[in-house]
Amino acid sequence: QVQLVESGGGLVQAGGSLRLSCAASARTFSSYAMGWFRQVPGKEREFAAAISRSGGGTGYADSVKGRFTISRDNAKNTVYLQMNNLKPEDTAVYYCAASNHYYSVNDQSYDYWGQGTQVTVSS
Repeated sequence: QVQLVESGGGLVQAGGSLRLSCAASARTFSSYAMGWFRQVPGKEREFAAAISRSGGGTGYADSVKGRFTISRDNAKNTVYLQMNNLKPEDTAVYYCAASNHYYSVNDQSYDYWGQGTQVTVSS
């Protein structure tokens, strides 16, 4: 069982930056691919970014590419999402997730989920 705890969300003006963190309880954190997803009430959860076990591979949704950066520190059991040039449409609850498989854009590939952290971008 893996527990994931997100932090770093908040309210920011358009054009600003936030860094989300996700701390994992797993003893073998490096054996999990990690992803960030986001969800707006009334809409489906959508993929934002993902990273491979070693951190050598990353993937991004087109909507965040060039603005968001995912990274991980396996020594600290933590994955990050650096979000720059935020836009009002980035407003959502952001979830981190862990996968026993290769990193994926598909939320069905992920086995463990955090509780989420709210990001609100004002115009």
